[in-house]
Amino acid sequence: MKKIKVLMAIRQGQIGGGESHVLELATHINRNIYEPIVLAFTPGAMMDELAKRGIETHVIPTEKPFDYKVWDQVRSFMIQKKIDIVHAHGTRAMSNVYRAAHMLKLPLLYTVHGWSFHKKQNLVVKNLRILSEKFLASRANAVVCVSVSNQREGIERFNLKNSSVIYNAVNIEKFNPIQNFKNLRDTLGIGPGITVIGYIARITEQKDPFTMLRAMKIHLQNVQDTLLLVVGDGNLKTEMMELAKELNIDKNIIFEPFRTDIPDVLNAIDYYCLPSLWEGFPIGIIEAMCMKKAVIASAVDGTSELIQHKENGLLVEPGNPAELAQNMLFFHNNLQFRQQIAENAYQKAIQNFTINRLVGEVEGLYHHFSM
Repeated sequence: MKKIKVLMAIRQGQIGGGESHVLELATHINRNIYEPIVLAFTPGAMMDELAKRGIETHVIPTEKPFDYKVWDQVRSFMIQKKIDIVHAHGTRAMSNVYRAAHMLKLPLLYTVHGWSFHKKQNLVVKNLRILSEKFLASRANAVVCVSVSNQREGIERFNLKNSSVIYNAVNIEKFNPIQNFKNLRDTLGIGPGITVIGYIARITEQKDPFTMLRAMKIHLQNVQDTLLLVVGDGNLKTEMMELAKELNIDKNIIFEPFRTDIPDVLNAIDYYCLPSLWEGFPIGIIEAMCMKKAVIASAVDGTSELIQHKENGLLVEPGNPAELAQNMLFFHNNLQFRQQIAENAYQKAIQNFTINRLVGEVEGLYHHFSM
């Protein structure tokens, strides 16, 4: 039987939330029926990992959305590989594959890993982004939102049609708290009795690193035996490191670059913080939940669908370091409560956010458009 060739397009080859989604989807899809081919517009660790797993990858270099200079190259690639279905992940990838898919009359799916417009943008930029999302969504045969919040906003702002919600997921075999881990606490020189807070993210405006630091400053006025472990890179990392020095808290912070051993990192922390200003449906939080780590996160978008306050995590107002610090102190002083929250988070994650569930729902869409 001829396999159905699915082109999964993503804007970059580095590992992030959407990229982890593509990595696991391409890995776990039924290879007896589907042949995944991953197209990224920059190289990176995610593409390297896919190649190691025996999945065909290709890079067409551009960092621009709607880059007409690569459109013909994308079209030629689709013809050469005899693609049957195109699945674009994220706005930038969609903007650079939709034209070729339409010209070749291929089914086109668009997974929205969070809309490209958000509250922090000025009005002109935001309205342009809304118009571009409306245009791209109208070109898709099906739009997949990763949260009900994202779907609702699309419907309210531009009458989004042909949409469904498929929540993100993680590989619970990889993110499994009952396995052997590297002792990163020893490696990083973290002594016994120290509470380690994990901030593992792309260090960008979205993840609000400055609120994280200002909350840490307040927290350290009450609790001394605490470290913040920052893992990741991004355009604000240098500024984050500079602010840590200005706040005189750099001795209580360990800065690490992007790492691929995230289960080991999560095993080393006591709880996880993600004070984002906006989110789709954050995979980093699901990974922490699967590792039985309690979470404090901003009450934004899909995060509020993932975390129920004081049931399986704590939710705080975005951009509010005082409230974040208050909840950090609460976790510090209430170990039994934090452990129960972590257990509740773990149970919710393994029951609802497994990669098998995600793959099954996506394959249902592929089946519909390949008939």
